[in-house]
Amino acid sequence: MVSPHGILLATHIISSSYGEQCSKVCDCLLRHGILSLAQIIRFTELTKESVVNCLRVLFNQNCVQPFSSQREGGFGEAPRIVTQYIVLFDNIIHKLRAPKFMQIVSEELGSDCLNIFHGLIQHGRLSLNRIIERNEQTTGKTDVQVLKESFNRLLNFRFIERCPSPEPFLAPQDNEEPPVKKRGARRGETQEVLTVEQRVLEAATPMESLRFLVDVDFASEEKVEETHAKVTLGKKRKSEAMVPDEDVMGAGEKKEVLWRVNYEEFVRRLRDKACISYVKTRLNDEASIVLSAILELSKNSTVRHKVVESAYLSINAIYDEVIKKDGGIGMDFDHIRASLAQLGCTCSSADGEAYSIDLKGITDKAQSEEVESVVLKRYGREAYRIFRLLSKAGRFLETDKISDDTFVEKKDTLKILYKLWKDDLLDMEKIMLNGGKQVAFLLWRVNKGPLFEKFRDEMYHAALNLRLRIIHEQEQAKEVRL
Repeated sequence: MVSPHGILLATHIISSSYGEQCSKVCDCLLRHGILSLAQIIRFTELTKESVVNCLRVLFNQNCVQPFSSQREGGFGEAPRIVTQYIVLFDNIIHKLRAPKFMQIVSEELGSDCLNIFHGLIQHGRLSLNRIIERNEQTTGKTDVQVLKESFNRLLNFRFIERCPSPEPFLAPQDNEEPPVKKRGARRGETQEVLTVEQRVLEAATPMESLRFLVDVDFASEEKVEETHAKVTLGKKRKSEAMVPDEDVMGAGEKKEVLWRVNYEEFVRRLRDKACISYVKTRLNDEASIVLSAILELSKNSTVRHKVVESAYLSINAIYDEVIKKDGGIGMDFDHIRASLAQLGCTCSSADGEAYSIDLKGITDKAQSEEVESVVLKRYGREAYRIFRLLSKAGRFLETDKISDDTFVEKKDTLKILYKLWKDDLLDMEKIMLNGGKQVAFLLWRVNKGPLFEKFRDEMYHAALNLRLRIIHEQEQAKEVRL
């Protein structure tokens, strides 16, 4: 579920970029979840033509992903395929980060690549022919070979990718099947349960050999894409009785291969940069160099949906990468092992000396410290000590223990705890003990999941207020000039 201010921010972004009707369709999908075309028409009270046009705009801007699923028919009726639509909230928010993404491309690849990238940011999805035409219109350059080289550089850096399938088929999930083990998972480790959105995106994503394909005969791309579609959707052949809904996105038409910005790569880079900076500040330079080497080695093997830990890497591979970094030439194996211990890496001797780092642990610590700094500013130092104790404990603690460990008077401790609980920063649990008389014990803890969501919603609120303020200032400036 998207937070309330997240919905307001997303709809404002769509409204300011693509109009009120697109914003209304986006708001409908954000509030109601996965919907069919008929349901969107009913909730928005727009005409069918308007809804279809809005969905096409949002689809081309990578903000909506259609998918088809099987729906059982009534008595004596064959199953049919229903097209549904899911809004991609993260992709909408990424539009705010477009200037940062363009800065990265400009610094690393130069102006020629930036011009292609800017076109994809602006239009969402473009074929190679449209990229060539736009480049001629904006720069006046007609050297197709130079443009293709720039295009290939963007692909090699994974800044762009092939667009996903326009309407993947989501097979029904069998709840009776046992949990599947992850590829390369340790004993007893089961596969993470994916959300519907993650399953749809996974079904729509081209196979890795095609997603960033560079050496390709562009004249024959359609044939390759058709082959991929058969592989992706060919788990079960649809029966003739299964007739799909109306082709709103035009998925059935024969089209060129389309390309788009790979937001995933930019988010990974920014996340890695933040983790390295955090480790450098909290530990030391050597630990940040080792972490940078691990992230560089495992950048193409991390889990797509949620990065939890890196792949296992041999100590020799880590050493070879460390000595390439600035400041890493003087580090030997002992220094690297010490840094790996500081980073909390787990060691496996199954394939020699190999290490994996808990990336989620680093990001959770960084997020916790950000929240703690906000608590310090809002509630004072005593509340900060209490909150930090509970955050590090990760479990329920009794009031007297909190008071003793933080050196805060019990009366003041209770006031602070109630204030934090009232503001939804803490969970409280009351335990009644029946002895000679009833005695109540209050237990307190920090529940980081809802807490991080609360602060994320506050950031969305702040971003929305800032955008509204900027628009207000711009309108006032126009009035003054007039």
